[in-house]
This record gives sequence, structure tokens and C-alpha cells, in this order.
Amino acid sequence: MACSSALAVVATLALLLSPAAAACPQLDGIVVSSVKTALQGEIALAAGLLRIFFHDCFPNGCDASILLNTTSDRETAQGPNLTIQPRAMQLIESIRAKADAACGATVSCADITLLATRAAVVASGGPWFPVPEGNLDSLAPAAQSKVFDLPGPDVASVATLVGRFATRGLGQVADLVAHSGAHTIGRSQCDSFSDRTQRSDDTFSKKLAANCTKRPTTLQNLDVVTPDLFDNGYYQALTFNQGVFTSDMALIKNKTTAAIVKQFALSKDAFFTQFAKSMTKLANAPKTDGNKGEIRRVSCFRTNPKGIEEEEDQGFAASA
Repeated sequence: MACSSALAVVATLALLLSPAAAACPQLDGIVVSSVKTALQGEIALAAGLLRIFFHDCFPNGCDASILLNTTSDRETAQGPNLTIQPRAMQLIESIRAKADAACGATVSCADITLLATRAAVVASGGPWFPVPEGNLDSLAPAAQSKVFDLPGPDVASVATLVGRFATRGLGQVADLVAHSGAHTIGRSQCDSFSDRTQRSDDTFSKKLAANCTKRPTTLQNLDVVTPDLFDNGYYQALTFNQGVFTSDMALIKNKTTAAIVKQFALSKDAFFTQFAKSMTKLANAPKTDGNKGEIRRVSCFRTNPKGIEEEEDQGFAASA
């Protein structure tokens, strides 16, 4: 109880001191209510927001570049992002529109993505965690080479996974294990774990293969214990070799990561504490060119039309 009370105090102070709250006092209420309502209609949106958070922040820092979808080089057209949820993207855009109506164009799509993801984790039963605010929106999609740095579900080497994470400021092995715990909510298409079903090298993978053969379009729960609740069920399943992805199974087969998996399986509090730390680390992932960009004023899905800022500045001057 004391830990929960302390987190509540920290959350309240963070809200009062945040740049976004200063720019738009209604923002927190808009984000939380919008996310809660959306999740009541479709719980899968929580996993969709988490995936957008990870796939946006990992390549080049949290800059909402993944939301840009009007050009041929858009990130969502590239291999690692082909299954990004359009409905989760639309939820972010709907929050931007509500914030804009309440406060004007004062909050970036990048900040909204971070805040909405946190709200989704909390609404699903997970921990609150601090995120940086004042992020600007990218003027272009991330380079393809950066997007393909995202670790795939077919990676079997823990050393490779740890190395990828370390390049993004996630240098502790526990960061990898904790971020993998986001699979406690979410589902996957059979194509995403076909390497595991093709091997069928254990009882669970044989079951996955059979299910995909019978119902190839059915989505597979990534947490077979409590699929719609953000808890430590994912780790409990891993201790019984019930990981859907090859990268999941890698964690229980490696001595170092297996010890952390077992710790998290036994203690939800231990998982939540590390998950919060690791999410905040990723939210602060370095940006190659620093915090450069804009606040998207028309849509999260496209950059501002040329001259829009000048026109708005003139409008403010005329009404001054």
C-alpha cells in the first residue's frame, strides 16, 4: 500500500510539473478518458499502443515518425511494422484532435503517444511510469536502416537482443526481459511465429502449429495465462516453455535471462518496478539529430502544410 501511495504522489507531482499540463491543463483527462473508453470497446488497443510506442521510440527516439503515413517511405510499409494497428494510430489522432479543440496545437503527437500508452498500461492493470514531455514531431519517417534495427520475434540469440537494446540506452539485461513482458497483453498472427511452428521442437510449438493449420487467420494470445490483463502471466507461461515467439523462448533458455524470468513469474511487483524503469528509459531513447521538428497541427499522419505556422503567427499578431 505504501508503494502504491508513493507512486500516486509521484504521478500527481509529475502531472502538475509537466510541460504538457502547463500548455494544456485538460490533456491528462482527455488522454485517460479517451483511452479507457477505447479499451472498453476493444481491449486489443492496449497492445496496439504499446507496439506503436516501442516501434516509434526504438529506431530514432520518440518522435511520432511512425505515424506519418502519406508517403511511400512511411515506416508502416516496412517489414517490422506491417502489423501496426491502424485503429491504435487513429486513437492517437483522435486524442490530438480533442487536445487541439481544447487547447490549440500545443501538444505533439509524440507526447500524446507516450501519454496514451501509459494510460493504456495503467487501464489494463499495469504500472504508472514517468515519460518525458516536450518531444517534437519528426518531419520525416525514420530511415529504413533504423527501422530494421528493431529486434524481430524470430531472434533466438539473447546476446543479439541485448546488443540491440543497449544501442538505445537499455543496457541492462533486465531491460530486455521487462520490455518483453509487454507481451502479457496482445495477440499475433500465425505468420509472425511461423519459424517456431515449423520447427515444432516442443509440446507448445506443436500445439501452435496445429492451431495455425486449422485456423490460420486466428490470432494467438501472447500470454496464454491472462491474455487481457497486464500482469506477470507471460513470465509464468514462459517457465512452462509456453512462449509464442522464438525471442520469448530465448529468454527462458538463457541462464542469465531465465533467472529474471523466474523472478518476474514469482513477483508481479518486481516485474512492474523494472517495467516502469525500462519504459522510462526507452521513452528517453537518444535522437540522432536531437529534439528537432514541429507540433503537427492538422493531423498526426502528416507534417504541417508549408506556411501554416507563419499564417497562425500572423493571425495571433492581428488579434493582439
